[in-house]
Amino acid sequence: MNKLDNYIARTVLAAIMLVLLIIVGLDAVTEFIDESEDVTETYGFAQVTYYVLLTLPDRVYEFVPPSALVGCMVGLGTLASSSELVIMRAAGVSTARLTWIAMKPAFLVAALGFLVGEYVAPRAEQYAETYRALALNPQENFSTEQGLWKREGDTFLNFNAVEANGVAHGLTLLQFNSQNQLQSALRANSARFEGDHWIMEKVLQTDFSSWETTRKRYATLRWDTAITPELLAMEIVDADRLSLSDLYRYSNYLDRQGLDSDDYQLALWKKLLQPAAIGGLVLVAISFIFGPLREGTMGFRIFAGVVVGIAFRTSQDLLGPASLVFGFSPLYAALTPIVICLLVGFLLLGRAR
Repeated sequence: MNKLDNYIARTVLAAIMLVLLIIVGLDAVTEFIDESEDVTETYGFAQVTYYVLLTLPDRVYEFVPPSALVGCMVGLGTLASSSELVIMRAAGVSTARLTWIAMKPAFLVAALGFLVGEYVAPRAEQYAETYRALALNPQENFSTEQGLWKREGDTFLNFNAVEANGVAHGLTLLQFNSQNQLQSALRANSARFEGDHWIMEKVLQTDFSSWETTRKRYATLRWDTAITPELLAMEIVDADRLSLSDLYRYSNYLDRQGLDSDDYQLALWKKLLQPAAIGGLVLVAISFIFGPLREGTMGFRIFAGVVVGIAFRTSQDLLGPASLVFGFSPLYAALTPIVICLLVGFLLLGRAR
């Protein structure tokens, strides 16, 4: 049985890795073409290539679930097309055992994807976005049109890039009073974090609090705030691309500021439940091979896998915003598509016996 287990596992694992390589490669090429539209003197094709390479870990993590689904269909479909699955079942190997054997490589890929998504992809993505912003804005020629906004109390902050060494570029601070009236605007070319405060450089401050507007320039200016480089770096990338620890920490920070953290809580649950999502998708793939797609062609199996993957992703994309609009828990939004996949998979497997 060990030889049989290893044979099935190798076939499924090779198919999953091949599908993952193809999907990630196609997505990277598409991203390279899109980024080529922004090529400048300082952001050339070499920089674009480097940026796309830095985003590869995040693409791997993102496409692990659909790759596990389609890859499992391809791997088991190959065994079904050559009648090897029929022979195995005729030899007394149960459907449940074949299902468990096929699940093992999928869970291995899920574990590897989780490690990439937790420890590699977030840092690489943050560095990639900072690298891109600095390349597109040479010599501190930053603009609020390209920066990101965040809020702390009555202060609205815009910044363009944050380096790993705690240096932020292109800062704009807008201070409002309790009546939502603009009191001051501060513009700094850069700022460096000094442990418990920031030192801003080349500062232009405009004061609107009196009956006339006054402007002051400073070579350096201290900025006391609870915002750290780590918190700013979390704003650079989408919530879905942050690590679990960053999502948890930033959600708590937003709650303390009285801001909405549902987006980050939803991303937290989706990331925690991704192994279960992969298990549900693989179960559907296995049930299709033993059920309605037993006699189907390889092309039709791949097509069915793509359709199921798109339906799963669409349901996640719809239920996520719906949870924010209608106020139900983000956990339910992340869990519902997984439960549906598991129910469909078990139902189809039950009929296949």
